[in-house]
Amino acid sequence: MAASGCDDSTVAWLAAYQAPLVGFVLPIVNGDRQAAEDVVQETMLRGWQHAAELSPEHAGSWLHKVARNIAISTYHRRRGARPREVPLDENTVPASGGGLDGTVDALLIASALNSLSADHQRVIVELFFRRRPVAEVAALLAIPEGTVRSRCFYGLRALRKALEEQGITGS
Repeated sequence: MAASGCDDSTVAWLAAYQAPLVGFVLPIVNGDRQAAEDVVQETMLRGWQHAAELSPEHAGSWLHKVARNIAISTYHRRRGARPREVPLDENTVPASGGGLDGTVDALLIASALNSLSADHQRVIVELFFRRRPVAEVAALLAIPEGTVRSRCFYGLRALRKALEEQGITGS
């Protein structure tokens, strides 16, 4: 620890900034507590490395600026690492075994689908049975993509309830 100019008193005043920094970083990382703690840990490491240059009275603004920069650069790295959405190839979807079980399942699902509102039913059929992407369904139905997602969410919830009423429970 002597190489960085950091002693027990420095560790103490650095530690005093830890909780406020987590609160400061949380909104920047969209409320992800783990990400905020990671950013603060990296900030504390840099504070420890520069402890000889910092004074306890003036370190707060420096630490906040470092934490903000780390959080923003971490966000950009994570955003770039997200894989692109790729539509499913029909050849990759496993074929159903068919038979009596497949027929019974199809009848139960059709019955449950018929219990949905026309808007929810149309969105679910386009997304899951015709395997169209959200953007394409939105264009086809002339509604915003957010509306497609919302109708999908509530439609699936109603479909689950209808299947449960038929005695089919999901675990």
